[in-house]
Parts: sequence; C-alpha cells; structure tokens
Amino acid sequence: MAVIKKRPAAIKLYNTLTRKKEIFRPDKIGVGLYTCGPTVYNYMHIGNLRTYVFEDIMRRALEYAGYNVRHVMNITDVDDKIIRDAQAANESIFDFIKPYEKAFLQDLQKLNIEKAWKYTKATEHIKEMVALIQKLLKKKMAYVGADGSVYFNISSFKSYGRLSRLKSDQIKSGTRALNHQDEYTKDNVQDFSLWKAKKEKEPSWSAPFGEGRPGWHIECSAMSMKYLGETFDIHGGAVDLIFPHHENEIAQSEGATGKSFARFFVEGEHLLVNGEKMSKSLGNFFTLRDIQAKRVDPLAFRYLALTAHYRTKLNFTWESLAAAEQSLDRLRDFVRNIPGGKKSSQSGYASLVLYRANFEKAIYDDLDTPKAIAEVWKLIRAANSAKSRYDSNELRKLFIDFDRVLGLGLAKVKKETIPARALQLANEREAYRKQKAWAEADALRKEIESLGYAVADAPEGPRIKKLPR
Repeated sequence: MAVIKKRPAAIKLYNTLTRKKEIFRPDKIGVGLYTCGPTVYNYMHIGNLRTYVFEDIMRRALEYAGYNVRHVMNITDVDDKIIRDAQAANESIFDFIKPYEKAFLQDLQKLNIEKAWKYTKATEHIKEMVALIQKLLKKKMAYVGADGSVYFNISSFKSYGRLSRLKSDQIKSGTRALNHQDEYTKDNVQDFSLWKAKKEKEPSWSAPFGEGRPGWHIECSAMSMKYLGETFDIHGGAVDLIFPHHENEIAQSEGATGKSFARFFVEGEHLLVNGEKMSKSLGNFFTLRDIQAKRVDPLAFRYLALTAHYRTKLNFTWESLAAAEQSLDRLRDFVRNIPGGKKSSQSGYASLVLYRANFEKAIYDDLDTPKAIAEVWKLIRAANSAKSRYDSNELRKLFIDFDRVLGLGLAKVKKETIPARALQLANEREAYRKQKAWAEADALRKEIESLGYAVADAPEGPRIKKLPR
C-alpha cells in the first residue's frame, strides 16, 4: 500500500452522476471503493479484465495520491446463468463455481491487480439482503407480486433514471418481465425483482416474505453498505452496468436509507475485438488463457489496456497485443540496464522533477494513462541520449515509483543471465537470417524456445528474453 502523505493530492474523476470531471474530495483520508466483480459461471473474458485493470489503476492512483483505500469487490455466486449451467453439469452451484472463482483470482494475480480489501460473495450475505428488502416493503417501495417474488416499485423513487439519464416517458411502473428476467433496455423499463420466489430444483433461502433467492441488483447494495456505510465514495464498474444495474442499486439503496448512495460513479468503456463487440458466435471471445496459449505475457494485456483512456473504447487485435508486448519488453530492458552516472547533474535532477510532475498531472486528471505512459517514454528517450546526465539509482527509483500506478511489475525486473547455449543459437540464427535461410533460422528459433527463451529481431541484433511460464 502507498505511503500516506500528510496532504493527499487533488485528483479529478469523471462522475457519471454529473457527467463531468470533478475534484475528488472524500470526507476522510480513507476512501470507500466498491466495484462490481464477476458472475462466476465461466472464465472471465478480456473485456471483463479490461474493467478490472482500469479499477486497479483508479485504486493505485488514489493510494499514490495519499489516500488509504478500502476496496470491496463482490463475487456473484448465484444467478440465472450459474443455476442453468450448474444444472446442465449436474452439480450444485457451489461445486460448479469453484474452478471459475479460482481462475478469476488467478487472472487478477497474473495481471498484477492488487487484492481487494474484501471479496464478498452473494450467498454469504443473504441476511443483509433480506433486511434491506424488508425496509423497502415497510416503506411500500416494494411489493410481493402474484408470482410470490418481491419487486421494487420504481414509481416510488422520484429520481429514478438520473444516473442513466432516462426520460420520464421511458419510465414505466408496474410492468415486469416474466420468468424473473431483469435484463431490459432503456425503452423497456420495469419494476425489477429484489427477491425471486422459489422454483423447483433451484437453490433457495428462507425469508419472511417467502422462500426464494436474491435478485441480481440487491446483492451489491447490501454488501457495499455493510462494509463501506450507507454513503460511500466511489462505485466502479463498466458502462454496460450504468443501466439497469447501477440505476437500480441507487433506487433501492437510497429508497431504503433516505441517504445518498455512492458520491461518484466511475465506469469504464467497452473492449472491442477487431472493431466488433466480443461474441462467441463471432469467434472473437478471448480469455487470459487464450493469451497465455500464445505464450504472451499477461502483463502485455495490462500494458495494452493502459494505452487507451478508460473512458474510450479499446480495440483488441493480436497485432496490437504483440506491439504492447514489444513495448513492455523495451521498458523492462531499459529498467534492467538503466543508463546514467553516479550523480544527476543539476539540469538532470530538475528534469526528473518535471517528468514526475507531468506523470502525476496525467494520472490525477481522470486517470489519463496514455499521457502518463507517453511521459515515461519521453524520459526513456532523454535518458538514453543524456549519457551521465542522470543518476542511475535516482532514475530507477523514479520508474519504480511510476509503476506504483502502472502496475507492470518493474520492481521485479532484474538483470538476466542468458544461457550461453541460447546466445550461441541466437547468433547462429542471425547468420542464417542474413543468408535468407529461413527454414534453418526457424528451426533454431524453435530450439531456443525449447530452452525457455524467445528471440526477437531488432535493428541492433537479436533480443532474447525468458518466456512466461
């Protein structure tokens, strides 16, 4: 965790509630951050992971600015998709989700995403959800439907639609989709389910208003308020959650407490694949396992995510991922072999202070990682051309400090000793390449890979790196 400064730096975040960037000012030095986590019925796709990387950058930036952050992330372990797929696999939902929950946490670790203060499971907070629903029933903001389920009456919450900017003529109260469906469009707004009545062969829990299971939206309200209070600082997620999920969270939470829910809603944009929405039917649905199958370092995906602002769409291609990996390798090579002398010159020290200031300015301006990374590369070019202008230790410390926000694992970069055999093969391969003996060169490339190393062609000669495990 970041060292706490006496005066936390000012940081601007785009607040979806107001549709503008605002200076973030928590009531206390501590920051309450709630982010929507996964529904663990499958492996997380790279669109999910882009959101988690953005949320990690936000948390890191807040800590870098001098705040303590209490980060809570939910894990949805009961919902329609989980029940459907668990039944198809002839397993209980608890056995069915185990491998996917484990894989999710492994993905976070591979992407160097900091652990949340608490990961909260829906099925472990049924009591809190039931209590929240009872408050809404008592206030007559919820009702038991003919099917035995409990619904929130959106007409009872006068500011419904303010987050998603729904128009009054789009809001229809008293209508519900059949079969407990809560996924609807802005043209089909409905009273939404808080509690779904028990159905045969589905998991259920007892409640004063009837046996059943929680709806999707109620879990986030109950868990965020339990650990962060009825009003907390920041709610994060992806833009596709603005409606209906975040909108419904606001309605049921503020309806129950009469207080503001989250002061900031900060949401990240979608990831596209080759310019299209990711879909299994289009064959462009990828997970971190697909990236690793191509022997690409998972942190290359993190670097790629940082090259686009979180509020802009990111277009994923295998070519863009390869370019990101090359950039990450170059960054690591620089840190591994930092140039410089034993003491910065006066002008060198002044420029290091300026680079730090420019980096912080970018990060504190709504998490502008593209500008921050551009500043990093400016410094690399200056250092490579400045000979002994910079002290190598000061330079390394600055890059490690930048990485407190970027999260690319630069502190772990050490000088590598490449095995003599790999070096020999790389030189032999280079000779074959110059002779345009491509078959022989490719055979040597495969032999180098069998030793656990990869070889890349560069103007200055072959570059060798250890392959990710």
